Amino acid sequence: MCDGAGVTVTPMFPLGTVVVPGMVLPLQVFEPRYREMLQHVMAGDQTFGVVLIERGSEVGGGDVRTDVGTLARVVRAEEQPDGRWAVVAAGVGRIRVDRWLPDDPYPRAETSAWPDEPGAANDAVLPLLRRAAALSLELGRPAAPLDLELSDNPVVAGYQAILAAPLGPADRQQLLAAPTLLDRWTLLETLLTDQIELLQAQLGPT
Repeated sequence: MCDGAGVTVTPMFPLGTVVVPGMVLPLQVFEPRYREMLQHVMAGDQTFGVVLIERGSEVGGGDVRTDVGTLARVVRAEEQPDGRWAVVAAGVGRIRVDRWLPDDPYPRAETSAWPDEPGAANDAVLPLLRRAAALSLELGRPAAPLDLELSDNPVVAGYQAILAAPLGPADRQQLLAAPTLLDRWTLLETLLTDQIELLQAQLGPT
């Protein structure tokens, strides 16, 4: 939503997970302030921002939030008899948080779009993703398909790779916030190489 000065004021949903463009996000919305937020979102353009909670809790405020996140659009929302909302949203674009506003009546921020500029993919990443998936399966852990393919669009492929990689929230946030597409692909290669070494060490000598 834009105010009269052209500033985008975005309802925000801080979470303990990283959402990237193209990702499907299922939510169970039960906290009163987020139920109110969702009512406003559904009455408007059906979008809200998602950022990672670096420290603290999703419930009750007092958390430390990242300043790079993703704009999400509601795909489906159903209000339950007990007042909860079952929501499915999808990440549609990267955003910067320019300024946090008071959490009144729910988290809000002034935001700006931060699209990725065109660039090239890193051909080393897909084989690393497949290798990491194979090792994860050997360890009995969930993993991306061994025949994983990525989009021909380097921006889309980069986000697909983030979702497929066996990485934690801090690494995924670092990838989302990479200043350039080259930075993201380079960091992906580094993180996957490190993760493969860790997985191989956990498997032990072969």
